[in-house]
Amino acid sequence: MRKSNAVLAFYFVLVFLCGGVVGALAFRLYSAHTVIGKGGHKSPEEYRRRYVDEMKKRLKLDDGQLQKLNTVLDQTGEKYRASREKQKPEMDAIQSEQTHQIDEFLNEDQKKEYGKMREEREKRMQQTRRGAPGR
Repeated sequence: MRKSNAVLAFYFVLVFLCGGVVGALAFRLYSAHTVIGKGGHKSPEEYRRRYVDEMKKRLKLDDGQLQKLNTVLDQTGEKYRASREKQKPEMDAIQSEQTHQIDEFLNEDQKKEYGKMREEREKRMQQTRRGAPGR
């Protein structure tokens, strides 16, 4: 009978220790700190500078190749801008239609508040485009 008590005590201690280990691991996961990146959003110029630097270093571009790379990036950027300008009227029309459809089912107080919401959102978007903090 003594042997079964010793085995029982051993299992009791083993379960207690396992619970402690699981609890410690769970606490470590629960209290893990979130990593916040430095610098926030980067400007398109910063992305381009980093891209060109990486291309130059990793591909060992000479000055002629670097000039051609910059020409290609300039041309591509202009094509993107032209494409966005073509799409802008259509996107604006879609947004306007959405606003009109929402306005149709709102009462007068809700319409006023919705107008304020849209103005606030537009201000935040403009600040973000300029690189200013939106909050």
